[in-house]
Amino acid sequence: MIADADGTVLGEGFHRGAGTPHAEVDALANASLRGNSVLGATAFVTLEPCSHTGRTGPCTEALIEAGVARVLYAVKDPNPAARGGASMLAQHGVDAQYSPREGAEALNHRWLHAMREGRPYVIAKWASTLDGRTAAADGTSFWITGEQARAHAHHVRAGVDAILVGTQTVVVDDPQLSARPSGVGDPHQPLRVVMGKRATQGAALWRDDNVLALTMHDPLEVLHRLHEREVRSVLIEGGATVTSAFVGAGLVDEVNAYIAPALLGSGPTAVHDLGIDTMEKALRFKNVTVTQLGFDTLITAHLLRGS
Repeated sequence: MIADADGTVLGEGFHRGAGTPHAEVDALANASLRGNSVLGATAFVTLEPCSHTGRTGPCTEALIEAGVARVLYAVKDPNPAARGGASMLAQHGVDAQYSPREGAEALNHRWLHAMREGRPYVIAKWASTLDGRTAAADGTSFWITGEQARAHAHHVRAGVDAILVGTQTVVVDDPQLSARPSGVGDPHQPLRVVMGKRATQGAALWRDDNVLALTMHDPLEVLHRLHEREVRSVLIEGGATVTSAFVGAGLVDEVNAYIAPALLGSGPTAVHDLGIDTMEKALRFKNVTVTQLGFDTLITAHLLRGS
């Protein structure tokens, strides 16, 4: 947001995704569209303005050229390639100040996590019955959950950079791996990632070039490859072998478990043996939320590190 000395909003903006203008540039464009000059104004931004050229130009340069007099930012940029924006602004006479605000990091926690850890933020998602079964004994799994839960899952897909499955899931289920909130294809379609060494050519997900095959089994190596491609968040959608590999390696940051009010008594589970033989070693989670989706229940939880 950019405002004048009286607090009148001159322009607002946000970052819509990789390769698009950053929030500062978007706000400057919005101010221009409104017919407002930002000369001598104050910019209030969540993240310290970047000072490097990537897919887009440096935000510091845009702010300086526009004549903004002051910048207040709530989160210091952890990206080694882009940090230093505040110093750059100061060198050009712009009063740049770190001004932390409650909730600022939460707005961009996935990207911040990726920058600090050097790997994407990982969400493991599954749908299961009350007794933890993800399919019946005969392999059928459509549909465990109802329409509201499935629609919600598509909204989650639309908000991540990539969706990852194993080759077994591709061979057995032939999934589309597309984001279709409200039944309509979202403008942002995540990168479709297949992990494993089995051949999957001819599957539905190979319909265009927005797919990546990683012929490897090491989850950390997979995440490093994705991070190199500027994937900052990834949704693990199965199957149990792949999910267990990421969970067992301590690489899952969040779990989205859709629970249907049904019992099967047999059939595959969402997670395989993790080598945990006592309750003292159980993986524990925090920041747990429960959302009712029709007859189904979504449990969202974040891994408690060090548990």
